[in-house]
Amino acid sequence: MYDSMKVRDIGERALINRISELLPHNAVLGAGEDDCAVLDHGDEYLLMTTDMLHQSTDFPDGMAPWQMGWMSVAVSLSDIAAMGGRPFAIVAAMGLPKEADVGFVDDIVDGMNACAKKFDAYIVGGDTDEHDELTIVCTALGSAKKDKLLKRSGAHVGDLVCVTGELGTAEAGLRVMKMDIQQNVKDVVTKKLFEPQPRVKEAIALATSGAVTSMMDLSDGLALSLHDLSKASSVGFLIYGDKLPVLDETKVISTDLDLPLCGAGDFELLFTVKPDYLENAEKACQFAVIGEVTSSDILIKKNGVTEKIEARGYEHFR
Repeated sequence: MYDSMKVRDIGERALINRISELLPHNAVLGAGEDDCAVLDHGDEYLLMTTDMLHQSTDFPDGMAPWQMGWMSVAVSLSDIAAMGGRPFAIVAAMGLPKEADVGFVDDIVDGMNACAKKFDAYIVGGDTDEHDELTIVCTALGSAKKDKLLKRSGAHVGDLVCVTGELGTAEAGLRVMKMDIQQNVKDVVTKKLFEPQPRVKEAIALATSGAVTSMMDLSDGLALSLHDLSKASSVGFLIYGDKLPVLDETKVISTDLDLPLCGAGDFELLFTVKPDYLENAEKACQFAVIGEVTSSDILIKKNGVTEKIEARGYEHFR
């Protein structure tokens, strides 16, 4: 007999923690807390991650099948990147309605292959079966040198908080679909939503720089990710509200902090850098410094006002 608590009551993160506690971890170095499972594999670590996407919840209206395939691979490659890893293989499974056009499936596979090839990985196998709605599951494999692996648990007080790219763009792409707005704005923000770019090359360069102390990806939004990083590293953060990088096109949709703070789907990198090594990190890739690591609390300061950042963003079951 089960208790009355439902998964909707606890949300995705609590459910993952609950599952993790039921499993043995003696062979796994990074499951549950980090973006990938980390297994000892000779001179390197083997990184493994799995993501499941459904047509009704993950593929917005207007998305082409090629883009569905691209996104399915990109979200898993982003997890590999988040640990400074180099992806090399993907296994993909597709649940398909039996009425699906074969050409529709061809386009999905073409999109998957295009994303994999761009980041020097290969689709090496998978499975298909019948399903009520399109469902794609990708498992990505990667590797990282043992002295270059980046986890969520390495941030220290005084480190600088940084992000690649711009924030809130994908969420703006989702909102713009219901708005009557200029086409060039729609094109920019929906492209980030439909064709996310995992920061694989940037992550590898950052890991090699020796400047980064912790890292994760921003698929669920900055606010929620800061709380995840805070828990893993037992630190707090002070974020500078006027330093958050936001595209002009995103500001057309909204100028408040809700988009860059809570918007999900950007698949950028959130990481911390030792201040004395900032120049090393800047040689690795372009990024913005948006705050600093503190001893406690997760705060944002803008226009002289400091407020707490609530753990809001995208979370399954809620």
